[in-house]
Amino acid sequence: MTLVTPRRTLLQAGGGLASILALGKAPAFAQAQPKKLVIAHIVPPPESGAVALSWFAKEVTDRSKGELVVEFHGGTLLSKETDILNGVKSGSIAIGTPSGAAATIFPEMGVFLVPYLIQSYEQSYKILNGKVGEQLDGVFQQKYGVKVLYYFDYGFRHFWNSKRPINEPRDLRGMKLRTQPSKVFTDTVNGLGAVAVPLGWAEVITAAQQGVIDGADLPVVNMVPLKAYEVSKFYSMTGHNYGATLVAMNLGIFNSLTPAQQKLVLDTGREAQGVVRKITEDVDSEAIAKKELESRGMKVNVPDRAPFMKVAQEKVWPNYQKQYGEIWEQIVTTKV
Repeated sequence: MTLVTPRRTLLQAGGGLASILALGKAPAFAQAQPKKLVIAHIVPPPESGAVALSWFAKEVTDRSKGELVVEFHGGTLLSKETDILNGVKSGSIAIGTPSGAAATIFPEMGVFLVPYLIQSYEQSYKILNGKVGEQLDGVFQQKYGVKVLYYFDYGFRHFWNSKRPINEPRDLRGMKLRTQPSKVFTDTVNGLGAVAVPLGWAEVITAAQQGVIDGADLPVVNMVPLKAYEVSKFYSMTGHNYGATLVAMNLGIFNSLTPAQQKLVLDTGREAQGVVRKITEDVDSEAIAKKELESRGMKVNVPDRAPFMKVAQEKVWPNYQKQYGEIWEQIVTTKV
């Protein structure tokens, strides 16, 4: 960030350059300028990831005491997840998140999206804040040139649609459901019996209005902020995917920070992780879903998940278990 400092007289009455040097102080024009860091996100608050990123930007700016100026832009710079992360990789944007498109941009994250592999929030937190998370951070630094500031999630995903409630896998037959443009998402929807239609989020509401899709899936936390209730009638809490994602920073920009600044960014990121996780987890329940969505004209149901899990294990798991190998084993053996 370049600041223009008004020209001022350096030598004041009763003193001069010698007195400044004697005190060990550099002239004003030689002092370090604040470093500007831009965060881009696809949408503004009250979307949960945006709330945490906005909080993070303010806290890092305040805590750095002027050394870092972090600006959060929600939905005002770029509207596509891939564009944001390409900006982070190139360094034109300092910080961003792939949001729900984590597996599209970072295929290594796809393992967390395998249907019904992650069984609880506690299990996922232990995995992502532990050895697996550290290993992935190392891979992303070497392969993509980005540093993971923190992992977060959008909760467990449930199906919404305009046709009918989904109580068992056969209710999905013939239903056209939007997925993230990632193989694990399309394999999940196709494997469970529906027809996957890959789309970026920016196209979803229009596609639903025009009948291109019958519905999609979202966690409870994003149904209202993203206004999916306006184009759907039924919300079936299948919990088929766990929406793990991350916040990434351009590695070169991260390495340009001082050690103290790096620690500040990472420590504040871990706190922001807690902010978004609480928002997500607090609303992922039948009671909250009914309160938030049925008042907006939707019907909420909670099917028995066992038949869905059985189909997923038979039709989706085999290929991914082989693909992810070691990480898969670490996930299934992680106990809480």
